[in-house]
Amino acid sequence: MPDPLRLLALHSDDGVLVEPEWLARAEGVHRELRTQLEPDYPRQMQRVVRDGARMTIAIRDDRVVGVAVHRVYENTCDGRHLYVDDLVTAASARSSGVGRALLADLERRARAQGCTRMTLDSGTQRSGAHKFYFREGYVVSGFHFRKELA
Repeated sequence: MPDPLRLLALHSDDGVLVEPEWLARAEGVHRELRTQLEPDYPRQMQRVVRDGARMTIAIRDDRVVGVAVHRVYENTCDGRHLYVDDLVTAASARSSGVGRALLADLERRARAQGCTRMTLDSGTQRSGAHKFYFREGYVVSGFHFRKELA
């Protein structure tokens, strides 16, 4: 029988990396979603955290099976909210409750920090992820546009 799922925050509230060994172990799962991550993963994540992100991982049987990168901020559109940069479950652990557990943990964190909503973007090609988000109570509230700058 597999070990129960354990969630671990890799950074303190003020952005200090408190679990460096687990950051290294999370890289492979994170790259399942973000194949374009830089080769120097720790350095890139250090910059992302310096800009306000925090990282939580899901562990089962002493291996990383999920990664959530998130941040709390306030803007004029959503007020104070928790934005989910990345939510990825290892391919080998999908449909086992990992994503749901990570989202529930993020929702708890958001409420504790005075947020009134959670937001995220999901690539248009990720129809399986969209079904998951709909099941979890998320709605499509707009379009996300971008323009590549050379």
